[in-house]
Amino acid sequence: MKIVIATAVYYPMINGVAVFSHNLALGLAERGHEVVVICPSQTGQNYTIQEGKITVHYLKSVEVKVYPDQIHQVPARRKVLGVRLPRLFYRHGFRVSVFPAKEVRQIMQDFRPDVVHVQVSDPIGLSVVAYAKKYGIPVVTTEHNQPEVLTEPLHVPKIIKKPAQSALRAYFVNRQSKSDFVTMPTKKAISDLIWSRKRYFDVPVAAVSNGVDLSKFSAGEPAREVYAKYGVPKDAEVVLYVGRVDPEKRVDVVIEAFAKMLKNDSNKLDSKSNICLVIAGDGVDKARLVRLVEKLGVSEKVVFLGRVVPPDLYDVYKMGTIFVTASEIETQGIVLIEAAASGLPLIAVDKGAVSEVCVDQENGFLCQPGNVSEIAAAMWRLMSDAKLRKKFAAKSLEIAKEHDFETTLDKFENIYRKVIRNNAKVAEK
Repeated sequence: MKIVIATAVYYPMINGVAVFSHNLALGLAERGHEVVVICPSQTGQNYTIQEGKITVHYLKSVEVKVYPDQIHQVPARRKVLGVRLPRLFYRHGFRVSVFPAKEVRQIMQDFRPDVVHVQVSDPIGLSVVAYAKKYGIPVVTTEHNQPEVLTEPLHVPKIIKKPAQSALRAYFVNRQSKSDFVTMPTKKAISDLIWSRKRYFDVPVAAVSNGVDLSKFSAGEPAREVYAKYGVPKDAEVVLYVGRVDPEKRVDVVIEAFAKMLKNDSNKLDSKSNICLVIAGDGVDKARLVRLVEKLGVSEKVVFLGRVVPPDLYDVYKMGTIFVTASEIETQGIVLIEAAASGLPLIAVDKGAVSEVCVDQENGFLCQPGNVSEIAAAMWRLMSDAKLRKKFAAKSLEIAKEHDFETTLDKFENIYRKVIRNNAKVAEK
């Protein structure tokens, strides 16, 4: 098949949509399909590269300096007379293609795809759908977002949060209704967004996991040099967080819970002196979190790795003893799947769709959102009970098998073939 993948965020950016889009493109190309990716340029100018067997078209873009690009490291805020200045702009801002219709039209005319797969309702996605509808090309849409994912990072005032989320929900459903097939990463995400409006929605919809490549993630010992490279003690029991270090990810809750666990004398952890919290990732909240660690007096126990990419990422997961996240905005959470595939017990919060990966009392603990004490207690229970960790680790590996990326590719191939076949039948009539 000839497949176009349209996305607002793409490699080398690090977030769920970018990682999924990149994996999907590479996986489909390896199976013999012709794949073209359309996404915003990271330089401002349009250019095209060949990445292995896929063609990536980077379209003209403008820089939005109020949010970082998730590629370059975010420096600490400047000080003037000892006072940290508020951060209003970023040197390397997020890039958006504002008027991509002409570029999209040329790419589509030259490539003549059999099907398009749209990841985000940005101008690129909307332009691709408009062209596809005009020329009878079937459209598959994957909805990665929930309204809360957009309103939480923007700190929308409570008085308008619900109306804003309701409007976004209506927009998401309206956009999806123009597709030939819709997927979302989990059944919970579908239930939250679609079923309440099912009478207005007659497009086929299915839950298809974002998946991970199980050949890359596995339980075992990390390469010894990774410890030295990232400054992690080799004999440490590691509480691990992997992901963006932005306010909406609530890494501060993980840090506070970790500090609470360490300082509670009643814990009596045998290896208390060798426990550390490892935070792999970068973002706008890092400087604040460093200050929080200092304030809580656990600087010697917390290691910030910064941005970590494969193949080091696979070894970083293997360093972990348990995996913890307090994010409340996950539609699935690729990092949770990666951690489970690495054989780690999980701790997460009972919000969004994470319960389909972190199953309470089976491979981890689900805590109440923002509840530092409950997360600290879950950390302590796992860190103090090797037998329970082993039990949860085995279940994590079992659950991870349900999210094998090869299965994800199988499902999308079947969906593409189905919409192409249905589209041909309609054309014959």
